[in-house]
Amino acid sequence: MRKGEKRKQELLTIAYRMFITRGYENTSVDDIIEEAGIAKGTYYYYFESKEQTLEEVIDMMIKAETEAAKQILSASIPVPQKIAAIISSFRPSPEEQSIEGALMQTENTLMHDKTKEKLYAAAVPLLTEVVKEGIKEGIFSCNNIPERVRMLLVVSGDIFDEGRFTGRDVDVFIDMTEKLLGAEAGTMDFVRGLIRKQKRK
Repeated sequence: MRKGEKRKQELLTIAYRMFITRGYENTSVDDIIEEAGIAKGTYYYYFESKEQTLEEVIDMMIKAETEAAKQILSASIPVPQKIAAIISSFRPSPEEQSIEGALMQTENTLMHDKTKEKLYAAAVPLLTEVVKEGIKEGIFSCNNIPERVRMLLVVSGDIFDEGRFTGRDVDVFIDMTEKLLGAEAGTMDFVRGLIRKQKRK
């Protein structure tokens, strides 16, 4: 990594940490500059604004999530569990919720939409690979796989990201997932336990 790239990565790491501990709204560019011990001009050499810093911090998060998801591909676990684990790996950790929440601000609507597309671009190929594995094993039976897994990501995000869902929502989601992937009823029942566990955290 070149010196300039290394410095930019250091600034992103500092911003990431401060957005988590202080919150995006409560962190100013001056705060980041002071923490990094650099001149204001150096900051603006790498970033046009705090909003651009936020976007690149989120890109960094998606990159880390993608690497974690790739590890799941070769894991010795059943295919249905791989599907759930990969989807889960693309969710922010509890401490990262404040960063994710910044995207919900009105002024960041375009960035929010762009971030979703980046996430889908990273997750869909990995999920497609797992579904193909499931088809070979006779667990799933479906076509148009990339479109189906994208639909799965969209629905799971809309239902579970805010944490406001009912037991019926979970039942319908499991039923929909099984039908979407052409799986036998009961194949994805284990997801109910995973969701309960996550909700208790």
